Amino acid sequence: MPAFARGVRLQRDRVREQWVIQAPERAFIVDDIAAAVLQRVSGDVTLAHIIDDLTTAYDAPRETIASDVLSMVADLVDRQALVWRS
Repeated sequence: MPAFARGVRLQRDRVREQWVIQAPERAFIVDDIAAAVLQRVSGDVTLAHIIDDLTTAYDAPRETIASDVLSMVADLVDRQALVWRS
């Protein structure tokens, strides 16, 4: 299950009207699609459930959503913004 790393959170920057991942001494600007994924990350929900939820919400092929979500999550794990919980 993906979760935000300690001290990391998703936040809406109201001044710039964009989503931002706030992390210690750094920030990542994310688009609305990435924000839709990250809003579902709680540390208590499996990645499969997130993908299924997005598939239903966007009426898109599961394979396409799964590929995009897995790629984004892997990148954010590499950047230490997300971690895996069991």
